[in-house]
Amino acid sequence: MAKTTCWIIIFIALAVNVVMLQWTIEAYLGLEFDLVFRNTIIALISSVVALLTMFKWRKFEYK
Repeated sequence: MAKTTCWIIIFIALAVNVVMLQWTIEAYLGLEFDLVFRNTIIALISSVVALLTMFKWRKFEYK
């Protein structure tokens, strides 16, 4: 159960990261620089969540 939950969290975090990347590019090209900063921070947080969840999954998998 824990392994499946980790994978779900990883996929959701990566999906959020992809969406934030697209929104960041659109905001940059639209000269909305305050949105660029916000979207970049959200993307970085989702990347950290995915990375930490991957480490937790490895702990469960190779126990």
